[in-house]
Amino acid sequence: MEYIVEKIGMSRTITVPSKPVTLLRVLDAKVCEVNEGTAIVAYKRGKKMNKAIEGQQKKYSLSSEFNRFVTLDVANSEAGNLDLTPLAEAKVVKATFNTKGRGFTGAMKRWNFSGGPAEHGHRFGRLTGSIGSNEYPGRVMKGKKMPGQYGNTQNSVKNEIISYDAENNILVVAGSVSGANGALGRVKVAK
Repeated sequence: MEYIVEKIGMSRTITVPSKPVTLLRVLDAKVCEVNEGTAIVAYKRGKKMNKAIEGQQKKYSLSSEFNRFVTLDVANSEAGNLDLTPLAEAKVVKATFNTKGRGFTGAMKRWNFSGGPAEHGHRFGRLTGSIGSNEYPGRVMKGKKMPGQYGNTQNSVKNEIISYDAENNILVVAGSVSGANGALGRVKVAK
């Protein structure tokens, strides 16, 4: 079973020894259509609106605030509110989020290269250094660690569930989850 969640942030438990935990809010969602376990699910996010969304809302008789649609594996057998009972019994979840985007970064930040000496007379500094050989093969090899886009990639982590507050739809998982606070991601029940 999959759910759309929003990352609230990180905290700690008050037990001894304390554990770092991540708080995730399970978003309110409506199941629009079910086909063999997978379903079209609508959820609330922002003010995005266009004719295609209006057509979907009219087709499934949804209110205007349900303006995002996604395909998920659900426990529901028919349309209606998303069934959250599997979360109460779950022990482990697999959280999938996009990592924080850091833009175009150099090789030292992106790949943890040490760089060259920073003393007088050196021009190496924070540069990548040599990237290939001369005569053979006479080109830069594929997969070479070089400067470029860093972050903003999908990352999945398995986390143990510490607690689940069904009243407020807040899921507390052990450890960290990728992404910025307020970012949307998916949580899939693993055990």
